[in-house]
Amino acid sequence: MRVVSTKEAPAAIGPYSQGIVVNNLFYSSGQIPLTPEGSMIEGDVMEQTHQVFRNLQAVLSEAGATFETVVKATVFIKDMNDFGAINEVYGEYFSNHKPARSCVEVARLPKDAQVEIEVIALVK
Repeated sequence: MRVVSTKEAPAAIGPYSQGIVVNNLFYSSGQIPLTPEGSMIEGDVMEQTHQVFRNLQAVLSEAGATFETVVKATVFIKDMNDFGAINEVYGEYFSNHKPARSCVEVARLPKDAQVEIEVIALVK
């Protein structure tokens, strides 16, 4: 087991790590739209989703994985009415390769984020 940690994504805001590699699988913690410095970005749900993907890119890279090796994504959204906008951004990052996915609406996310995404990926 290997703990994944990078300064290119926000530090964990609780007693957890950015991700864990077990054998050849990477399990990310949920990423919310914080900058690597830990500030919530301003902007609409699409801008927040892009920041989430920048954070996912950073932890995937540190783990030795890529968006192309993601096998499962879980998307948590504050408002199902934002599904279309989030899905549009999601499709920019998963255009050719389409991993399995779950998407659920939740009552509240950390720091009142509008979106949080976690992934499981194969490590190269």
